[in-house]
Amino acid sequence: MTKLLIEKVLNNNVIIAEHPSYEEVVLIGKGIGFNRKHGDFIENDQVEKFFVLKNEKEQQNYIKLLPFIDNEYLEVIISAINLIKEITNSHLNEHIHVALTDHLMFAMTRASQGMEINNPFLVETKALYRREYEVAAEVVEFIKNKTGIFLPVGEVGFIALHIHSAITNKKLSDVNQHSQLVARLVEMVEEQFKFEIDRESIDYMRLVRHLRFAIERVIRGEKVDEPEKIASLLKAEYPVCYNLSWKLIKVMQQTLKMEVFDAEAVYLTMHLQRLQKKFK
Repeated sequence: MTKLLIEKVLNNNVIIAEHPSYEEVVLIGKGIGFNRKHGDFIENDQVEKFFVLKNEKEQQNYIKLLPFIDNEYLEVIISAINLIKEITNSHLNEHIHVALTDHLMFAMTRASQGMEINNPFLVETKALYRREYEVAAEVVEFIKNKTGIFLPVGEVGFIALHIHSAITNKKLSDVNQHSQLVARLVEMVEEQFKFEIDRESIDYMRLVRHLRFAIERVIRGEKVDEPEKIASLLKAEYPVCYNLSWKLIKVMQQTLKMEVFDAEAVYLTMHLQRLQKKFK
């Protein structure tokens, strides 16, 4: 059984240790540092109950955060990230320990002082990442039960983005960019058709889902089959929807700085035509 040598106890919840495979690591876990000292050993089977930061940059950033975090808050945040891991049954990218800890620290401080930050992309986030949103709602409820701090609903959206980023190994900046891009594309559709789509409706969910999958295909460089005959037919029969689909695609290309294959216009036109027909 592997033993990890403790180099330094930073506080009750964070330890620097020597790992046989990764050299120096940061161990994070509620109460992991209690009654431990330099030179002690931790059994590897115990470590599995905690988080191990192996990446040197993430280690340094996490350690820099510690002096600014109330120890009670830190314990709750560690437990919250553990809750995310358990519910999603996923391996979380190490960056969540830095990014979400930093975010929750400020969010809890703001909420305890009665301050609230508006989340302009809450609806899009809920539609784009419904499962992550549900998990984030559980995290907010967990924090309320543990601390008595009520985080506003906008925080559910912010936390959901962190969760999605950690599960998919995407940069949080990219996840944010995609949410904002979808919001912009939906607004373009509404402007063209001169109607507002109910954000709680199945029509909105379907449109957002279609746009999300299109964006993900572009990022992966995945080309969908292009039915040429259908393309000609759609262009002739539904010129407004066809032209709008190309406007949306150009915005995608400019934002993502990647090629969008022509076939996307066909499937997007069909989706827009169904949407327009429903609202006529």
